Amino acid sequence: MIKREWLSRFDIQNYRHAYRLVSQYIDDWYNPERIHSHCGYMSPAEYEVMFQRTSTD
Repeated sequence: MIKREWLSRFDIQNYRHAYRLVSQYIDDWYNPERIHSHCGYMSPAEYEVMFQRTSTD
């Protein structure tokens, strides 16, 4: 669920502006920061760092 505090910082002009703000929220905070069960209950950013450390190229 999107945080009301985040959206209330903006004067939303129209649907496109709202869509862009919600997309930005999802891409910049929600997906990278929140934990996911498929990542072993780590955030995707933490999982990526762990994967890079343990992978052998």
